[in-house]
Amino acid sequence: MSTLTKRSTVYLDPLLHKALRLQSIETSRSVSDLINDAVRDKLAEDASDLAQFDERSEDPAIEFEAFVKGLKRNGTI
Repeated sequence: MSTLTKRSTVYLDPLLHKALRLQSIETSRSVSDLINDAVRDKLAEDASDLAQFDERSEDPAIEFEAFVKGLKRNGTI
């Protein structure tokens, strides 16, 4: 763990906490390390999603009703 850490209180579902403790024991890593990695992975995934949204921001918008009508027209539904 980095020396530049911030302490925080997090309330976990009891079953999630138990799973984390068991994984901590099995992997010889602290619960804090497991949580930090999970949060880091989730934030990286969110950043990737946001980048994809930005890349597609110029794509033309299609209204739902028009899309469904097109599906009916071409026999998909």
